[in-house]
Amino acid sequence: MAGEQNPDRGLAPVKFSRLTRRGLLLGLSLPQVIVLGLGAAALIGALYTAGGQGLLLAGPVCGLCALLVWVPISGRKAIEWISLAGHWALRVVLGQTVYRWRVTKPRPAGTLALPGDAAALRQYLDPDTGAVMVHDPHRATLTALVEVTHPSFILLDPDEQQRRVTAWGRVLATVCRSGRIARLQVLERTVPDSGTGLEQWWAAHGTDDGSWVARTYAELIERAGPTAERHVTTLSLSLDMKAAARAIRSAGHGMRGAAAVLRAEMRTLTTALRAADLTPSAWYAPGQLAVLLRSAYDPAVAATLERSALGRDLATAGPVAVEETWDRLRSDSAYHVVLWVSEWPRSQVYPGFLAPILLSSGVRRAFTLLYDPVRADQAARDIRKKKTGYLSDAAQRAKAGQIEDAEQNAEYRDVLQQEADLIAGHGVLRDIGLIAVSAPTVDELDAAVAALEQAAVQASCETRRLVGQQAQAFTAAALPLGRGL
Repeated sequence: MAGEQNPDRGLAPVKFSRLTRRGLLLGLSLPQVIVLGLGAAALIGALYTAGGQGLLLAGPVCGLCALLVWVPISGRKAIEWISLAGHWALRVVLGQTVYRWRVTKPRPAGTLALPGDAAALRQYLDPDTGAVMVHDPHRATLTALVEVTHPSFILLDPDEQQRRVTAWGRVLATVCRSGRIARLQVLERTVPDSGTGLEQWWAAHGTDDGSWVARTYAELIERAGPTAERHVTTLSLSLDMKAAARAIRSAGHGMRGAAAVLRAEMRTLTTALRAADLTPSAWYAPGQLAVLLRSAYDPAVAATLERSALGRDLATAGPVAVEETWDRLRSDSAYHVVLWVSEWPRSQVYPGFLAPILLSSGVRRAFTLLYDPVRADQAARDIRKKKTGYLSDAAQRAKAGQIEDAEQNAEYRDVLQQEADLIAGHGVLRDIGLIAVSAPTVDELDAAVAALEQAAVQASCETRRLVGQQAQAFTAAALPLGRGL
């Protein structure tokens, strides 16, 4: 993402790199090259064995290969649907699209009681900070999360907005320089206002003198239900236990050593957040994480859980039932759909361009940004590889007499800009944007999805509904566990 200062305002516009579409050979991906190779092998084999009549035999095979490679279906080439549909069919046959919590069979101690591939996640209570850390034994990560409060960005003046954008860039640069961070997740979600804010205000500013007015006011606040919605932002910091193996051994081995290394990264992130005028809370305890997980799968009880001491056990925080279909997910009290931000704005936009999505009212949604930092040496190798690939493809197209594509030239300029930014000392992050939309009925869900898609258009973004992987996508988009796709 590149910026250029606007002389008329203090706020600088930004420009995102395009989603690269360069394939293995002449814009073709590896599956496309394999299918074309099979078609060519069938044609050559038929010519050698049957001569001219072999063309009639190999014609249907070559035609099928050409259709798979070049015919698009719903924005994807036909060949790309084969692996997705095959994996989905296998999961349906194995019964992996339906989850039921077995009440009579307790889950293993220390688990989070989550369905699907998140069932392997374990909790670890840090004795020093009291924070809960989520351990993923398969991906070798350890994750902690913190809630962050901040003033409304769009209400600030341009100079202050630019200062905060620069400060947030320094926070991301801090994550990149660590070398031990696997992922930083930013989750901004809407939740029903449970009335706890009114209670806190009354406790801080009210005068409870025992009078009839004070008692009546306190009763009204206590009985007030969720009449509005509020926004909650959390940051999830995931430690790469393989990259930090040496530091973990020095800190005491095992989960104890990993927790010590993660604590150091947590302190660094907290310091960077405060320098960016962001106010981090205490790192989440097990009860807070349990409420968040339960609320994601069962939104109907979210307000009740926040107002009471119930539902704060991670052993029972998971859903009772989950049913996944091709393009949506159903959990305890809601239907869900996950959208992928497939294209960020191609033209220059100002920070705050996501306001139509983040400030959309009347829609329960969770917006997630997954940042995967890339080490400087690896980023440099990737950029050199991309440059070599683009130049090689350009030479191949010139030999074949093909005209240069403006989109490919734009992608090459993005690579050159990334190289310049890396040389200037900036970090490289791979990011994914996901939007999880929830509603109590299918009709309300379809209306909410349509509203979010229209809001994305206003934000100059392109969204696509993920299919065949809604359960995994929901875990990545709606839960602050640092999970990817």
